[in-house]
Amino acid sequence: MAEPGVALARSRIHRALSRPNHLMGADRELVLLTGLAAVILIFVVLTWFSVLLGIAIWAAVLAALRMMAKADPMMRQVYLRHIGYRAGYRPTASPWRRP
Repeated sequence: MAEPGVALARSRIHRALSRPNHLMGADRELVLLTGLAAVILIFVVLTWFSVLLGIAIWAAVLAALRMMAKADPMMRQVYLRHIGYRAGYRPTASPWRRP
């Protein structure tokens, strides 16, 4: 407990150190990946229809990614960690414990 008359030290934490890394309101890596896929679609097919389709797909996916980021800014990292877990864990204290 602090002594009477002694002020506690305060440290400021810069906001850029604690906020998620987003681009255009969504997860940076997913936005860049979907943009790359849309550009590949546009330049492989090289028609006006593919340009419109690529832009429409990217806009729709970007809207979905923004909704996902608004719900939980770290949803991609949480999902990737979740799929690494096994379906069930045995109720033992150690993996080397004998049943």
